[in-house]
Amino acid sequence: MTDEKPSGPDLARGVTLSQFEDDKLLGHVGEEAVLLVRRGDQIFAIGALCTHYHGPLAEGLLAGGTVHCPWHHACFDLVTGEALHAPAIDPLSCWAVEQRGGKIFVGEKRDAKPNGKSLAKNPPDHIVILGGGAAGFAAAEMLRRQNYGGSITMLSSDDAPPVDRPNLSKDYLAGSAPEDWMPLRPENFYAENHIDLRLNTPVASIERSAREVALKDGSRISYDRLLLATGAEPIRLSVPGADGANVFTLRSLSDSRAIIAASASARRAVVMGASFIGLEVAASLRTRGLEVHVVAPEKIPMEKVLGPQMGSFVRALHEEHGVIFHLEDVAVAIEGKQVRLKSGRALEADLVIAGIGVRPRLDLAEKAGLSLDRGVSVNAFLETSDPSILAAGDIARWPDPHSGQAIRVEHWVVAERQGQHAARVLMGERRPFTAVPFFWSQHYDVPINYVGHAESWDDIDIDGEIGAKDCVLRYKRGGKVLAVASIYRDLDSLKAEAGMEAAI
Repeated sequence: MTDEKPSGPDLARGVTLSQFEDDKLLGHVGEEAVLLVRRGDQIFAIGALCTHYHGPLAEGLLAGGTVHCPWHHACFDLVTGEALHAPAIDPLSCWAVEQRGGKIFVGEKRDAKPNGKSLAKNPPDHIVILGGGAAGFAAAEMLRRQNYGGSITMLSSDDAPPVDRPNLSKDYLAGSAPEDWMPLRPENFYAENHIDLRLNTPVASIERSAREVALKDGSRISYDRLLLATGAEPIRLSVPGADGANVFTLRSLSDSRAIIAASASARRAVVMGASFIGLEVAASLRTRGLEVHVVAPEKIPMEKVLGPQMGSFVRALHEEHGVIFHLEDVAVAIEGKQVRLKSGRALEADLVIAGIGVRPRLDLAEKAGLSLDRGVSVNAFLETSDPSILAAGDIARWPDPHSGQAIRVEHWVVAERQGQHAARVLMGERRPFTAVPFFWSQHYDVPINYVGHAESWDDIDIDGEIGAKDCVLRYKRGGKVLAVASIYRDLDSLKAEAGMEAAI
């Protein structure tokens, strides 16, 4: 996020079309940064910074009546300012625009006004959402945003309201994101919007015949439609000593707080796993000044996802910042403050963080008899084998029109967008989910954006130089581009996403 003062012309004093570049002009009204966008004969004035992490929309992509953020691919309506696609939730501000005497003048600020009409077509009276993560929150928020008038009960086993989970391993863990950045909405949002959010509320079972959810305390809640958004849980180490007080996993806000507290008196950390989470944790702990060792069985970090070239770059980047790798090795025991490796080495560790992956929480779906395929099988509308139950987020395996396969991914933005889409389906809209998968990973000051989904490929086309942090990698199979990774090529990343969507 940034607090820089706005630059460019004072739009209240008037500008001309000749000042526009690629149909955009960045300026300000008072102390607020404002972006002018030309679309045909119309001119729109909107807030210049994305409401997610304040990405510069002037560097984004215009598509039809929308603007897309270059950082994390949020999308906004030019007319209303509404945040159409996650990860942004809040709308952009809008300003009145007047054209006279060959000039364009920006006038008074207008409140953002998302579509006030309900999309509901015979909506259910009572919707129950199981899960307090990205998908569950996004569904509840979208239901109320679209004026759903029924009751919403949101059951979460967590002890905190929905939070910005990507930050748990990034800026929050590194100490550069304050606590008040973490909640997706303040606590009073749920009561004010009549969302019955129940924390620390584990669910025992879904009783499909009675359309009831049985809680572990013995109580029951009825539903007309149910959204299953239970997410994933971290895989825990299974070696002797893995239950020690200095061994952590990272999934929740309380997990991140515990690691932060432990790191305050620690000198050395051992991270088990060279996954995105593991390496983001390594970067954050190096920022806090700890000596960090990473232990992982693979030869090249993240090679299965990003390929050998990008994986080798990520390793070198971390080594430049002092991270010490122990690859092609695994832990066999944790003995107090010492991690013993299969190779025979012993690493001193004041704290150990396991980042060896997650598994989808499928127990409730399995006990309910829903169709499973390495996740909860859903159709194009995110409906399970029981049409009264939808699934979204980390647990859902859906028919992806881009790859032509049923896929399940564990991406924050995908979970949010599926939650938003599920809300519209619950209100009666019959439109398939076609969003292109997207995620980003942050390593020190280097962001990696990834669009699409490629479980395997036979060619990687590299445009630019990975080492120079200026590149686009296209993962192909049979000549078809399945996914695109990039570093500091934000517009190329947005165009790749748009191209995949247009190819459906």
